Amino acid sequence: MDAHQNARTTPHSRRLIMERLAQGWTVSAVALALGIDPKTVRKWRDRFAAEGTAGLADRSSRPHTSPTRVEAALQAEIARLRRERLSGPAIARQARVPLSTVGAVLRRLGLSRLDALDPKPPIIRYERERPGELIHLDTKKLGRIDGIGHRITGDRRGQSSRRGTGWEALHVAVDDASRLAYTEILPDEK
Repeated sequence: MDAHQNARTTPHSRRLIMERLAQGWTVSAVALALGIDPKTVRKWRDRFAAEGTAGLADRSSRPHTSPTRVEAALQAEIARLRRERLSGPAIARQARVPLSTVGAVLRRLGLSRLDALDPKPPIIRYERERPGELIHLDTKKLGRIDGIGHRITGDRRGQSSRRGTGWEALHVAVDDASRLAYTEILPDEK
């Protein structure tokens, strides 16, 4: 596990706790030096005494038991009813479980949305064998910008007389086989 940025105890600092306790420091002195509670020092001391160096490693925060977890048979029943395209409330009524439980199970199984039940359509792509066999060409007309605008300079003088400075055309060519692209700005679309 990764320690968060403000963690007081890391595997390194836990070893430091054990070293200082071995050198004869008191629990309260070690806690004061590291800025942690004496209860924390005693916890790591007891884990080290019981498990050795392995006791100083991070542990999972996952609970040992989940007594309210939905049983596998009920999950399978909810999934079966969903594949029959029943809504969440209809499944809850038929399975006699709360709607929130049905929603949680469907989210966990990835079946909360109806489109998850349909197989994904295959992606149909066309590709050419050799470079240059098919080239996609496109142009885009862009307004010419001939200076910094009033939003940066704050100067609105001469704005109306600068209208109509013209257009430029962006030409784009993409090769279908190699996906090589070329762009160039030219004075017109021709």
